[in-house]
Amino acid sequence: MKWTWVLVAVLLSFGALSLGKESLDFPEYDGKDRVHDLNAKNYKSVMKKYDIMVVYYHDHPGSSRVAQRQFEIEELALELAAQVLDEFDDEDIGVGLIDAKLDKAVAKKLGIDEPDSIFIFTDDEVIEYDGELAADTLVEFIYDVIEDPVEIIDNSKELKGFENVEEDIKLVGYFKSHKSEHFEAFADAAEEFHPHIKFFATFNAKVAKALELKLNDVDFYEPFIDDPVLIPGKPYSEDELVKFIEDNDRPTLRKLQPHNMYEIWGQHIVIVSYLELFDFDCDLPLQTSDGFEFLEILKQVAEDNTDNPDLSIVWIDPDDFPLLLPHWEKTFGIDLSHPQIGVVDADDADSVWLDMDDGEDMPSADELEDWIEDALSGEIDPDDDDDDDDDDDDDDDDDDDDDDDDDDDDDDDDDDDDDDDDDDDDDDDDEDDDDDDDDDDDDDDDDDDDDDDDDDDDDDDDDDDDDDDDY
Repeated sequence: MKWTWVLVAVLLSFGALSLGKESLDFPEYDGKDRVHDLNAKNYKSVMKKYDIMVVYYHDHPGSSRVAQRQFEIEELALELAAQVLDEFDDEDIGVGLIDAKLDKAVAKKLGIDEPDSIFIFTDDEVIEYDGELAADTLVEFIYDVIEDPVEIIDNSKELKGFENVEEDIKLVGYFKSHKSEHFEAFADAAEEFHPHIKFFATFNAKVAKALELKLNDVDFYEPFIDDPVLIPGKPYSEDELVKFIEDNDRPTLRKLQPHNMYEIWGQHIVIVSYLELFDFDCDLPLQTSDGFEFLEILKQVAEDNTDNPDLSIVWIDPDDFPLLLPHWEKTFGIDLSHPQIGVVDADDADSVWLDMDDGEDMPSADELEDWIEDALSGEIDPDDDDDDDDDDDDDDDDDDDDDDDDDDDDDDDDDDDDDDDDDDDDDDDDEDDDDDDDDDDDDDDDDDDDDDDDDDDDDDDDDDDDDDDDY
């Protein structure tokens, strides 16, 4: 009987292991076409079928094989996203394509005009997705779109969750109830920025006290900044809240993430900091790694400069973008195994980087502020990188000119040597005609001498040529 129980236990163990593996299987494309090609004839009827419609407005791939293969990869990512979203029960979510060349009129009717962009159509909002075209990132963003624009904080656990949100702009307000006209204005403003900006509200007096909020107050938090700004002029209308957010929607420090990478990188010139928080090859505790140390310095600099509208620091964790690591290191000439900070022109990738001695010489907050002030004043200019490239080109041109001159000199020397040899041969022939047969021995001696002289001349010429080549 005991053996029976052991056998059953082992079978159950293997069964659980098998079930566990199946539950972790990533979805694979099943071959079913779910992505719609939208055109003037069908776009209205197709979009009516869904509560939410995801539209990729893409450039026409044309006849280029590379462009066609790239579009196939993008279409496959959308098919996989559509397959996952098809299993979502709460909302009917569709995915469609609009060709910028063939169906430009459809895009115009839908109010979209920027090719290579993804737009999400909900009941009354059009949300632009500025992230990576990858199935997992897109699906995660759409799940955020589905969530309510305002998250309610009702207890200490939810308050802790609110406090842990530090990578995004967030607002929190204290209102009497859901039916309050001031909360309704707050919720309407939230829809304008959802899901890019996080909105929280509480109707709980204890939570409001912990947040130091009075009735109808709304606090505005920058990313990575502990102390909020109380929006002035309460009670607020929707338009007043929207205007304040638009005026302050350029955080001092923010993180580049897969779902917002093109929005943030779209700025003209940005101060970029690469730092990796979790270095598993490091012997030190994670909280004492260079990444954590430098992030704390950046936070302090951001805290001290929140009133500077010109300062915007973008933090990039290399672990979030593994496919871009070689490109960044090659383009900027930096080693991303250590923290880096530099000024980057997003238009042409010109850059200047602070020398931190491979992470061994970490700057203080004051030193970093001084360097940033030089960057903002123009003393540190990424366009200086162009000047260096021009100097290198000039040096290359000078080297080419020198090589050409050397070649010309070598050719001239060779021609002169050939002329001298010809003259010597003519003189030898004349002497041979005038001399008697008795002088043959002398002629032979002369010929030998001439040959020796010619050999010596040739050796000298070769030495001269070698010297020219060495030069």
